[in-house]
Amino acid sequence: MISSKIYNNNQTIIPSEIRKKYNLKPNDIVEWIDDDNGEIKIRFREKSKLRDIVGIIDLETPTDAVQLKKISKHDLKKLKGRL
Repeated sequence: MISSKIYNNNQTIIPSEIRKKYNLKPNDIVEWIDDDNGEIKIRFREKSKLRDIVGIIDLETPTDAVQLKKISKHDLKKLKGRL
């Protein structure tokens, strides 16, 4: 078993053996899954980039890029307020 410490600011370090094994890089995302059995599972993934998700959804109605940008900024401010 590999273990790591939780520091005063609630941060931890992913051990180098795990980072190397799963080829983890800065900005990768750690997903914590709390299952129904009370076990915590950890999953790693790359951070989604806009170019990776563009075109996934096909909208039938035209969109306004300026309005979408305003909404995105507003949502980000709300999220920052929750943290």
